[in-house]
Amino acid sequence: MSVTVELLWEEGADASLGLPRYESEGAAGADLRANFPDRGKVELSPGERALIPTGLRLAIPEGYEVQLRPRSGLALKNGITLPNSPGTIDSDYRGPLGIIVMNAGTQAFTVTHGMRIAQMVVAPVLQAGFRIVDTLSETVRGEGGFGSTGRG
Repeated sequence: MSVTVELLWEEGADASLGLPRYESEGAAGADLRANFPDRGKVELSPGERALIPTGLRLAIPEGYEVQLRPRSGLALKNGITLPNSPGTIDSDYRGPLGIIVMNAGTQAFTVTHGMRIAQMVVAPVLQAGFRIVDTLSETVRGEGGFGSTGRG
């Protein structure tokens, strides 16, 4: 199945970095790049977070969302993650696409212009109806909370 997400470059963005791209044939996420209007960089100390611009605005089709996720290599090697992962971009949002990046590592990390910093996954959305009831159906698990299904 294929769906098209329309993109618009922000004024001052470096369009030569190209559009988000799937890096392999079976990739679920398309890579997003840091796109600083001044072609600069941002240094993140351990524990620090920053909003990194992509230079893009999106028009996501109704009935879909874009999920923002960390890149596994950056997470493993440098502790770079997205603190609100997965971040959701709703289909009716038309503002600049920024990525909240956090350094959960032990060393400073520099985000440079053009660096692949996150990936976006386009996913269908269902909106549920909500209603109050007098009781809930019974299950084997019941009210068992965190860790109640065992270990292993």
